[in-house]
Amino acid sequence: MKAFFTVFFFLTITVFCSAQTNTLDSAWIKDNYYKIEKMIPMRDGNKLFTAVYLPKDSSEKHPILMKRTPYSAGPYGETNFPESFWNSYYRLYMRENYIMVVQDVRGKYMSEGDYMDVRPYNVNKTGSQVDEASDTYDAVDWLVKNVPGNNGRVGVFGISYPGFYSTMAALSGHPAIKAVSPQAPVTDWFMGDDFHHNGVFMPMDAFSFYSSFGRPRLKPSMSGLPGYSIPGADNYDFFLRTGALQNLTKLMPETIPFWNDLMSHPNLDEWWKARNTRNFVQAIPSSTNTLVVGGLFDAEDCFGAWNLYKAIESKAKNNNRLVMGPWFHGQWGGRGDGSNLGNVRWGSKTSEWYQDNIEVPFFNYYLKDKGSLKDLAEATVFFSGENAWHKLQQWPPVNSATQELFLQSNGKLDWKKSNSGMPFTQYTSDPTRPVPYTEDVHEGRTREYMTDDQRFASRRPDVLVFETEPLQNDLTLGGALKANLFVSISTSDADFVVKLIDVFPDNFSYPTPSSLPDYPMKGYQMLVRGEIMRGKFRKSFEKPEPFKPGKVEAVQFSLPDIAHTFKKGHRVMVQIQSSWFPLADRNPQKFIDIYEAKDADFQKADIRIYHNSTYPSSISVPVMK
Repeated sequence: MKAFFTVFFFLTITVFCSAQTNTLDSAWIKDNYYKIEKMIPMRDGNKLFTAVYLPKDSSEKHPILMKRTPYSAGPYGETNFPESFWNSYYRLYMRENYIMVVQDVRGKYMSEGDYMDVRPYNVNKTGSQVDEASDTYDAVDWLVKNVPGNNGRVGVFGISYPGFYSTMAALSGHPAIKAVSPQAPVTDWFMGDDFHHNGVFMPMDAFSFYSSFGRPRLKPSMSGLPGYSIPGADNYDFFLRTGALQNLTKLMPETIPFWNDLMSHPNLDEWWKARNTRNFVQAIPSSTNTLVVGGLFDAEDCFGAWNLYKAIESKAKNNNRLVMGPWFHGQWGGRGDGSNLGNVRWGSKTSEWYQDNIEVPFFNYYLKDKGSLKDLAEATVFFSGENAWHKLQQWPPVNSATQELFLQSNGKLDWKKSNSGMPFTQYTSDPTRPVPYTEDVHEGRTREYMTDDQRFASRRPDVLVFETEPLQNDLTLGGALKANLFVSISTSDADFVVKLIDVFPDNFSYPTPSSLPDYPMKGYQMLVRGEIMRGKFRKSFEKPEPFKPGKVEAVQFSLPDIAHTFKKGHRVMVQIQSSWFPLADRNPQKFIDIYEAKDADFQKADIRIYHNSTYPSSISVPVMK
């Protein structure tokens, strides 16, 4: 597939952005747009609340750009407009006279019907049967037939949960839908997004989210319901004191249906498979063009963007592209300029570059016949470390080859297998003192932990550290990462966290002053990739198995894809531990349904990580030539 903006269009849109959108304010919006609110009927008789913002310009017909959301289509009332229309990059779409549509999904806020989380796609629906794809189809069909001045073309986009509904829009098959952009899309809540990673439950995100979002409403409403507020400001202390997961259930303000579903499906069963959108993307028609967008350091849905793109590539026959920037969750959508994440700087305003040069031109081309597609790469990926965008013919890159970095005795990391020294390194995992996911005290889960300094973890006796010598040349990794561990444990289950870290030189400093808080970057241990694996799933996520104490076994698992350059003079570090709290729930370290575990079930485990010629633990890394 080919790239999509010419040099002329790049310059045009950039100048347009800087010179004109700054003058587009709330007064301009209200002078040039009007709003209507409609209850659009679905095929089963329920009606969905829909806000439609229409340009007053009638010199030509205009495309429709739609977002379907469970987070409110407000502000409600036909005289009220969202501030994002003038204080975010949505100004670009308003200046282009898009018809902007926001819809409350079924069962949320002002829409009728019953809400269902990640409602499964129904391949064989008939008659009045519904899913999110059919709701999108029915809504779009009504819009193109009833909204004045539309040109019959529709785009759909959204970040996070609206990214899931964007994928459902692509599956709807409505002929008017020409362009869809699932961004940080909820894709698979068991394997990698939001609430589970490799089957490991993520209590901080799930509890804070579902104690409010999951509360069932009694009737359509313009407001949501409050959730549980943890006492104090220390989430580590709160979750540790609360104990086993069933104790969290007792703190819920009422019965939360999807929370109970999470507790009732500990393994990868048919219930979970029906909620994995990757299983259905073959239904995307060839006429629907997709742009999958995500953040390299997205704490919520990093998995979804990479893997939805790959699934569409392998199963569908449409025009599909990928963008991955150095962003936290939704940062590219107006939450800052994308010039840094935490202490780490990227050297440019990456969010603004994406908005100006990729997203808006993508929709302009397919919905307005404006511009060109000849320069939009198949995969536009920012490589951190190097701090540069790469335009690639495919993802993973064609010039990427897997190599093994082997763990060594004495904390070394090398391209060769270890043939000497101790055959293993041992630590004790104590669930009463789990390894924290970040050094600082916080009330909520931070987004910056994805690039946090890991020196605090390096100093703990229950965290193993392996690192290379200073690199003699730049090392660029682009593609899939895999942990290949040989382990033995003293109990019947344990978790394994593997972190890939860029260790900055001891004389490192950024070249220019910054408004960011001062932080000691000399020797900084930047988390580049981290992932957790529940040991009992090492052979099957469907049928977990206990460990036999003392027996050496292989534990292999994937980490999210990587796009990073370790610069000359930096070191590559790997850290291994067995807890990542309270980001991930604690393993009792016995073979048990953890959702049913009691406080008394938690026990210490002695864990050995092997690194000899017989059991050569390693990290598979995609080295670009």
